[in-house]
Amino acid sequence: MAQRVLLGRFLASVISRKPPQGHWAPLTSRALQIPQGHPGGLATTPSPARTIHTTRVCTTTFNIQDGPDFQDRVVNSETPVVVDFHAQWCGPCKILGPRLEKMVAKQHGKVVMAKVDIDDHTDLAIEYEVSAVPTVLAIKNGDVVDKFVGIKDEDQLEAFLKKLIG
Repeated sequence: MAQRVLLGRFLASVISRKPPQGHWAPLTSRALQIPQGHPGGLATTPSPARTIHTTRVCTTTFNIQDGPDFQDRVVNSETPVVVDFHAQWCGPCKILGPRLEKMVAKQHGKVVMAKVDIDDHTDLAIEYEVSAVPTVLAIKNGDVVDKFVGIKDEDQLEAFLKKLIG
């Protein structure tokens, strides 16, 4: 019962508030006003433009879901792929991952990045001989062309990516 009373008070206070001046459009829009002498209908007058902000979806980085997904998106990829083998519990992985994503995004689609959690995909980690994390592979045309283990700074990562892109 007390919850219902509190909810009622809250809703009453929200409904009774007036919107701050200049922040809300008036209830009657100029676009819906009927001009004088206009025969039987609404006129469309230009209303002020509204800005819509969107976020860009990052298509350069993706998480591997399973073996067939890895085969399809990495091995069969026409674009060179950087594969980041990582783990949730790995401290250095948490540092390298965002740094590597940032460097891959700077390449504007010339290379993409696949993230593989070794705890979820042990079979892939064994197949690609991952013995420590973070391990990063460079795969081009289905073949591993380069590899490193551990953290690298941005200059080293840039050189790694340039070598992969060619």
